[in-house]
Amino acid sequence: MSVTLSYATNLTVQEVLVTNVPAAAATGKTITHNGYNSSASLTSATTPPVTQCAFFEQALTAGAASIDLTALPGTNGATVDGSGLKVQAIKIKAKSTNANVITVTVGDTNGYALAGAGFSVALLPGQEFVFYGNEATPDVGADAKTLDLDGTGEQSVEVSVVVG
Repeated sequence: MSVTLSYATNLTVQEVLVTNVPAAAATGKTITHNGYNSSASLTSATTPPVTQCAFFEQALTAGAASIDLTALPGTNGATVDGSGLKVQAIKIKAKSTNANVITVTVGDTNGYALAGAGFSVALLPGQEFVFYGNEATPDVGADAKTLDLDGTGEQSVEVSVVVG
């Protein structure tokens, strides 16, 4: 198996100036803000490397669930074990049909400090969190492997994880 990650985060905004541009032609009053957009194409041979991926839906049971980075549900029933690897990219999207917020945090047991020891993000229905680790995340291992999900009832999130 080989994995290629095409990663991009873009916020391209066009702003039309209506004042303080007296000499600009009508078309010259538009500014496009896109200088902070970023992208990368990663493989096992790049820095950072990517070697495995998992895409799955994680349901909460009685308002809670954990994502175990050493036992991710992979394609065709395979298990993806991120042990010894780093989370290079992750996306967690709260389904729009959820009724309430779902909070993603470092796991209580064998927690994975994805973005530091105090990592926490609250996702309302339809919101998503995208994180590019860029080789700066901790190694996944027995003592650093879980992200906890807290919410209510049987809600769910869509999870995309790429490790390498």
